[in-house]
Amino acid sequence: MHRMFVAALAGVSLVAAPAAAQKTATISAKDKAQGAQYHPQFLAQYGGAMTGPQAAYVERVGKRVAVQSGLSNAQGDFTVTLVDSPVENAFAIPGGYVYVTRQLLALMNSEAELASVLGHEIGHVAARHSNKRNSRSTLASILAAGVGAVTGSDALGQIAGYGSQLYTLGYSRSQEYEADGLGIRYMTTAGYDPYAAASMLTALDSGTKLQARIAGRADQQVPGWASTHPNSADRVARARTLAGKQTRAVRASGEDSAFLRMLDGLPYDDSPQQGVVEGRVFSHPMLKLRFTAPAGFTLANATDAVTISGSNGQARFEGGPATADLPAYVTQRFTALAGNNAGNRQLHGEIRRTRINGLDAAYATGRASSNGKAVDVTIVAYRFPAATYQFTVVTPSGAGLGALAPLVESMTPLSDAQAAQIRTRRIRIVPVRAGDTIDSLSARMAYADYRRERFMTLNALGAGDTLRPGRLVKLVVTD
Repeated sequence: MHRMFVAALAGVSLVAAPAAAQKTATISAKDKAQGAQYHPQFLAQYGGAMTGPQAAYVERVGKRVAVQSGLSNAQGDFTVTLVDSPVENAFAIPGGYVYVTRQLLALMNSEAELASVLGHEIGHVAARHSNKRNSRSTLASILAAGVGAVTGSDALGQIAGYGSQLYTLGYSRSQEYEADGLGIRYMTTAGYDPYAAASMLTALDSGTKLQARIAGRADQQVPGWASTHPNSADRVARARTLAGKQTRAVRASGEDSAFLRMLDGLPYDDSPQQGVVEGRVFSHPMLKLRFTAPAGFTLANATDAVTISGSNGQARFEGGPATADLPAYVTQRFTALAGNNAGNRQLHGEIRRTRINGLDAAYATGRASSNGKAVDVTIVAYRFPAATYQFTVVTPSGAGLGALAPLVESMTPLSDAQAAQIRTRRIRIVPVRAGDTIDSLSARMAYADYRRERFMTLNALGAGDTLRPGRLVKLVVTD
């Protein structure tokens, strides 16, 4: 999120009094306590807080917009964090906590667009939408328990509940519209161009569609801000109408070069330290391994595990301590999954040893129940020099590994040379020079596919647009 009115950042005292003459609940002691409790958990889930000039920039803009909400007149009551996540997302929780991922920051092209997203998220808090979702969250928690309720397995519950998590985060259309209206009001009073909210929604829609195409799911939404904040053409039109009704609106013109230059050097996509997802392939240069999800399955990379999801099963990849006794490791993992329900009963069938791409491996299958339906749970463990890595696979009853067998068989160690080829991608801001075209600049994008589409989406370019010399554009390059 990103764009505009950089000079005004230095003078908070010049900003008008808070816009929210509407009835808005203030930040209560209870809200502060809850926010403080959940803040570390959100940071852990989203890769931790970033530091440096880009994080400071986001914090300044966020606090400037937040004080317009009526929740508090003191900027110090808000904690605005840029998080180190490759997922396009933004969210806020009661207690004055607001978050933006670096991936979403990279998509934007002005400070005003950043202000629009921050204002929208603060609007959800000011309208207490999270409180109105309590019943939905409870339902989602029950659904997410699924397998875990029977086996005592938190890990399996997380696998089964991946879709439920997105449901929990979702807002109703009326809540989205209300947050849009509040956010546009806040950003306008803070001195930003309210029409940036519509351009922001348009860019997010383009980004979401491109991600779906790259993942081979063009007819589906992908996890991220757009999936938890439903988008539509009428919502964009409504945002433009709301912008036109702002009596203090200031229309911006031209590019926000200061904002774009601030983005230079920002990490983009997955960090090699956390592993890298390329389509259906996951590679980790530090762990020196690679595996591929079967067609029809998608990968979601988190700080502690990788989730593989599809209609015919789900799997979770994670690591454990090194061991020479893989069968004992498999048994221990089943016992841990069963938890208090383990007892003295047999939790799995015969443990089999095998070799997969030069790696010692062992696996076994047990039975469990998910949402009242019988499922197979298979644990596959691989021996690496410094650790043991495993897949926990959940498939329909009687399927065994089923459609996820190719995933298990794809586990491959990486050589030092292969690991060294996986490098950090970063945003670089470059001026368009005479003779540059969309095609020539797209060719410099650090990808093997969709270079032109990625370049156009990142720079908010339309099909008929051309580039003028001197314009600043974003490229994604490797270190």
